Amino acid sequence: MSSLFTRLRPTLSHLSRHSRARILVAGYHEKVIDHYENPRNVGSFDKNDAQVGTGLVGAPACGDVMKLQIKVDDDGKIIDARFKTFGCGSAIASSSLATEWVKGKSVNEATQIKNTDIAKELSLPPVKLHCSMLAEDAIKAALKDYQLKRKSKMEEPVAAVAGE
Repeated sequence: MSSLFTRLRPTLSHLSRHSRARILVAGYHEKVIDHYENPRNVGSFDKNDAQVGTGLVGAPACGDVMKLQIKVDDDGKIIDARFKTFGCGSAIASSSLATEWVKGKSVNEATQIKNTDIAKELSLPPVKLHCSMLAEDAIKAALKDYQLKRKSKMEEPVAAVAGE
């Protein structure tokens, strides 16, 4: 929790370290803190890759922005996922968890991941439910982008071979 302390120290500087720790524990579930301090699958893929779907979503009310990408094999299975999120600890944790959950699923199975499941897993309080909603929206947007790429690839005209 040291990096979280470092970021919040100026805001909570009038409190003892012990009091700050109690506030942090009371404010965030341990799973949120774990995903925030040890985020899984941070990074990006080439958005032009036909096997990559990219979802970019934001919440104007709080300023959170989430990019989630999936990489799908030829059988329609999500083989990898990455995210980059600008937002609070709950938004980062929701993104991190979402990438863990989509990996290994088929494209159809990934559509079944709901914000309520993410919120429940991370024990998000009602004021942070928008973070799990963003994660679900990002998954859906990445799946839609992948499906659009796949559809346009199938519709590409086949080049005529010279001499035929």
